Order: sequence, then structure tokens, then C-alpha cells
Amino acid sequence: MSRRIGLGIPCLASSAWMLALLAGNAHADDPVTTSTLPAVQVNAIRLGIPPFDVPASISEIDVSPGHAGKPGVNLSEALVGVPGVLARDRQNYAQDEQISIRGFGARSTFGVRGVRVYSDGIPGTMPDGQGQVSHFSMDSADRVDVLRGPFSALYGNSSGGVVQMWSADGTDPAQTRFGVFGGSNDTYRVGASTRGIDGPMNYNVAVSHFQTNGYRDHSKAERESGNAKLGFDLGAGRKLTLVVNTVSLPSAQDPLGLTKAQFEADPRQAIASAYQFNTRKSVHQVQGGAIYEQSLGENDQLRAMGYYGNRDVQQVLSIPQSAQINPLSAGGVVDLSGNYGGVDTRWTHRGELAGRPLEFVLGVNYDAQDQHRQGFNNFVGNILGVTGALRRNEDDKVWNLDQYAQVYWQIAERWSLLLGLRHSVVHFISQDRFITPTNPDDSGSARYTATTPVGGVEFRPADNLRVYASFGRGFETPTFNELGYRADGGSGLAFNLQPSKSRNSELGMKWQATQGLALEAAVFRADSRNELAVVRNVGGRSSYQNIGRSRRQGEELSLHGDLGKGWRMMLGMTHVQATFRTPFMTCVTSGCTIPNTPVRAGARIPGVPENYGSLRVERGGDMGWTYGAEVTGVGSVTVDDINSGQAPGYMLLGADVGYGLPVGSSKLHLSARVDNLLNHRYAGSVIVNESNGRFYEPGPSRGFMLGAQLEL
Repeated sequence: MSRRIGLGIPCLASSAWMLALLAGNAHADDPVTTSTLPAVQVNAIRLGIPPFDVPASISEIDVSPGHAGKPGVNLSEALVGVPGVLARDRQNYAQDEQISIRGFGARSTFGVRGVRVYSDGIPGTMPDGQGQVSHFSMDSADRVDVLRGPFSALYGNSSGGVVQMWSADGTDPAQTRFGVFGGSNDTYRVGASTRGIDGPMNYNVAVSHFQTNGYRDHSKAERESGNAKLGFDLGAGRKLTLVVNTVSLPSAQDPLGLTKAQFEADPRQAIASAYQFNTRKSVHQVQGGAIYEQSLGENDQLRAMGYYGNRDVQQVLSIPQSAQINPLSAGGVVDLSGNYGGVDTRWTHRGELAGRPLEFVLGVNYDAQDQHRQGFNNFVGNILGVTGALRRNEDDKVWNLDQYAQVYWQIAERWSLLLGLRHSVVHFISQDRFITPTNPDDSGSARYTATTPVGGVEFRPADNLRVYASFGRGFETPTFNELGYRADGGSGLAFNLQPSKSRNSELGMKWQATQGLALEAAVFRADSRNELAVVRNVGGRSSYQNIGRSRRQGEELSLHGDLGKGWRMMLGMTHVQATFRTPFMTCVTSGCTIPNTPVRAGARIPGVPENYGSLRVERGGDMGWTYGAEVTGVGSVTVDDINSGQAPGYMLLGADVGYGLPVGSSKLHLSARVDNLLNHRYAGSVIVNESNGRFYEPGPSRGFMLGAQLEL
């Protein structure tokens, strides 16, 4: 699959119709009827129609605590077999997981960028587009939804894709679980959860503690988290859901990236400056939300969601003392403290138009973040890695106000239509509170607006087959981190940066091959202009610029379901060609102040492999023996804009075995798991455009995990 292809509309159409014909021939004599699948809520697009009938790529992944012998630490554990998504466990808890969808979000050096994330409907992405998933609770989770393609734009700024985790409702009878996992690198995790129903209230509460010495030197981490979801049936079609979660990362050491030579010599090492400055990060976050739903007669529903949270972050960087001599330097210690919150209200109507089913949604969304940002020297005298003199002090505020509308209409027996429109306003304000004779007032503001229409049409050749096409526009503003440093080296934020805007298209097919086995395929293309790219790196900080055009195009395939005789499989494969379409100039060395290196048109966008995928095959249930095997493959990844080097591709094999047995009226499940069974050396992720050439973040060697879960 290393060929170069041009995915124009003719190619898209021919590929989709070939898939449709292959599937349709197997059931050519089936009568054409409307879907008989259950009308479950499709939270990913806020509609009450089956996912099978939505003209978009949506994956719904069931999450079971401790499934496949996995400890439930990282979101990537749940995303095996999901096409389009690349979730890379960096083995660096100071930087969070790296998540990209169809090439969007791959350039993020920390956290999640370009992909919107939600937990129980509450955004984990701030209004500027920067997000994180460290607060996701796997113990309380029921499922994860992944939305890809044009309809992601219905979530506003920075939505190259959408990932949502949903906590389970309470159960009757009640369930209480205790789990403990331990394995390689002195890693262990303990967790407890309980869920049940008490009269009109249902509840789901989970807490966990995780600790590891890390695969690499100087990569110890500790994390504690909790999640509570309470649902109240208020009668008369009214429902109230309360969600509270907290995460504490007291200290996570950062081993930093390695050069290629260091990676090949010893992937477990940390570089000298990681020890000299004791590079590390701490995070404390608490947030809560409320969701109120009320039926307004048989055909109408009102939903209102509000949330509020506080997040504190302190990070010690390895910026050398010499780089902090500049009076405009922000120092080497980042200290962020702030509040955030928002509301989302929407009205849903279900009825008919011209005798055909119709459903529409009208909504308003407001999110805001107020963050106090400080910077300090990372030294005091000759002592490194401590908080020194104040170098930056500002209040950064960002808010968005969006209005959105969606309508689904089954326009004929075989045809349905889904349309959407969102208007977004994103406003940045920075108030400088560190003003000296050599560091002037850096206050400023910027305002970005965008209107993003989307549309999709679906055709039903047979009862078990859908073919669809969708088109739309999206946009992505700079985050405060990208606005933080001007390309010309001057003081103040880079408010000259413009949002990136994209045109997205997709053709796809969904085939319910058997009652329990489903095949889905899609071809896609996204053309962006004003893509954000690094222009220079000075003093350990990156500055950004807008470039002309870029493109992400490719194909994806998934096959999920039952194979018979107790066997199940989850397969997801993706091919992406992510390239810059216009040339531009950039800096590639530390200290470069004037872009002097050309990036050619056609260069690969760094951090995006052309091919990646994962497969899991398993057998078993709650009791008795369970078996599973997983294969994860990722192609080579370019490390910077000029394509000066590549992290080699890899394929990893994992296997697990478990046994469930009764213990009185309870159940005990024991598990054993091995990852990277063949002990391959590989780069789990890359730090794109790292100016010192330390691009490589090694993945762990062969590792083992033992687990025990008791369900009362």
C-alpha cells in the first residue's frame, strides 16, 4: 500500500461503488426495506437513529474494565481495531497520549490537538482546541464513540475527529468490582468501582491509583483518579445526570526525546539534561457537570448541559540557562492555573415531512477558559531544576459562542439525507502583568469566526447494505501554546496567525454481512489551507506560521463481530497520504531566527504514517477460559517538515489468557498478558520538529501484566 494515488472524486466514487457491488451481489435478491436495527441514540451526531443509517464513519467500542488483561490506564487500550485512529502510548505521562485521526492532530507535542475529546458529554478540549484525556475513567466506562470525517465539524473548532467516552448507567442488580494489576517496570494499578440503582437514582462510582517506574530511565509516574456519575429520574419525562471527576498527577518525570543514535544505542536511556533539570510535570484537575433532559410531548426534547472545572499544571523544562538571558524569555518553568466551564443547550424534534421520518436539532454552545500563566527561570544560582525568578505573568482568556443545526430526513424508501451547519466565534484575550523596561506590555486579542456546513446522503441497495457520501468544511484556530511566541522574536503573542480551514469529503459503505459481523469501508480526502507549521525554534520554544495548502487523503477498512464458535474479531486498517501541497521556508536547527530551509511541495506531514492498523481476535466469556491475540502495525513516520529522517515502521504482537471462576456468589477473573511478544525495538511516537534532533520516544520492550478482578 505504498503506492501514490490521487483521490479525486472519480476515484472516490469508483472505489465506493466497487465495494457496494461486492457486498450487494451476495444479497442481490434481498428486498429493499428500511433498517430493522434498534433506534439507539447516536451520541456522536446527537441523533436518535441507528449508527448503521448515518452517512458518516462512526465506531462504537464497548469498554469492559480489565478486558483482555489490560489495566485500564490509557485510552489507547480501548481503541484496538478502530480504523482512522492512531493512539500512541508515549510511555511518557508528563506529555499524555498522542491521538490523531486521519492525520489530524499528529503534530501535537503534548496532549491532544486537532481532535476534540469528550467525557460523558463534557469537553476535555478547551475552546482554543487544546485537550487531554488523562481524566478518562476506564473503570466506569461503558463505551467509546469515535467520529471521523466531515461531520466532525459539527463540534466546532479543531475537530479533525471526535472521541467521546461514556460512563455506564447503574445496573440492577448492583455490581461492585475490585481490580489489581501488576507487571513489568514496577507498574501496578488498583481500582474499585460500584454501579447500581436505588429507587429513582442510578449511580456509577470509580476510583483508581496507578504507579510505574517507567520503561525508560527518569520516567516514573503516579496518577490517582476518580469518576462519579449519578442519574435521577425526575418523572414526567425529566432526567438529571450529574458527573464529577478528578485526576491528580503529583509527579511525572519526563525523559525527553532521543536522537536516532541515542535511540539505537540504548532506547531506555534519558538524556543528561533530563537529570540536570529534573524535567517533570504535575497536574491537578477537578471538574463537574450537570445534564438535564426533558421531554416536551411525544416528539420534542430539551437538553441542557453545564460544566465547570479547575486545572493546575506545573512543568519543569530543560531549557538551558543561556537561552533565558534574553529579556523576552519566558523561563524554563511553566505554571498554569485556571478555571474553565461552559453550557450547551439543544432542542430535538422528531416527526415527519412529506410522510417521511424527520429529525432535527437546534443548539447553542458556549465554552470559556480563564488561565493564569506564569513562567519562571528553572534555576537559582547554580542549582538547576527549581523554580527561580519570575519571567512571565499574564491572564489568558479564550471563549467560544457557537450555534448549530442538524436535520435528518428519510427522503425516500431507499434514500436519506443528513445536513448540518455550525457558526463559531472564538475570542482570545491576553492581559500582560509582567511589564519591565526590557519587556513591554504584551497584551492583545484576536477573534476568529467560521461557518462550517456539512451534508451527507445515504443510499440503501439492500436491507443489510448502506452506501453514503458526505462533504463539509472545518476549521482549526491556533491554541494559546501556538500563539505564545511570535515568529519575529518580538514581545507579545502571535495574533497574526490565522485559522486553518479545510474542505472534507468521504465516500463509504456499511455492510452487515451477518447478524453479528459488520464490514465498513471509506475513502476520504481533506484539503486544508493556512495549515499551522513550525517556523523557528529558539530557546527551547517553537513559533508557528501559516502555510499555503496541505492534503490528507486515504482509505480505511474495519471488520468487527462474531466469527462463530465463540470467536470474535476487531480489525481496523488505514492508509493515509498526508502531504504539504505548497512549498514554504522553515527553521530546522536550535537558535535559528530566520527561516532558511525550504520544505518542498509534496513533502510528508510529520508524525503521520502512511499505513497503520490493528487486529484483535478473542474467544471466551465471563466464566471459564478466555484467549486473545493482538497485532498492531504502524508504518514509518517522518520526523520533521523537511523529511530529514524517519522513525521506522513496526509490527507488535500481544497475547492474553484469562480464567473466570465463581467464588461463592461472586466472580473472580484472573488474567495474564504479554505485550511486544517478539521484543521488537521501536519508536512509540515522535516529537515532530524537535530542534535538537531528539525526535524519538522509544516504546517498551517485551512486557508482562498479571491481573485479578473480583466482581461482587
